[in-house]
Amino acid sequence: MDNPFPEYQRFCQSCGMPLTDEVVSDNPEYCKYCFADGKFTQDCTMEQMIEVCVQFLDEFNKNTGLNLTADEYREQLRQYFPTLKRWQKK
Repeated sequence: MDNPFPEYQRFCQSCGMPLTDEVVSDNPEYCKYCFADGKFTQDCTMEQMIEVCVQFLDEFNKNTGLNLTADEYREQLRQYFPTLKRWQKK
């Protein structure tokens, strides 16, 4: 998935949210919703994280000008998430 937020260069390495000063955690690679107090806030699989993100599809579409369906968004996230640090195979 191409960067839908070209004004942002950094993204949470767990959920893909653009990292702004308001949402960055104590670890600069993650947002405060995914990482706090030195650990991940949720113990989840990549598929579970995708389902969390799909809940915010309306906001994503509004912010990007896109009109993705939930299934289209899921598929894009399945392609994108493996590029994020948390989900890379070790």
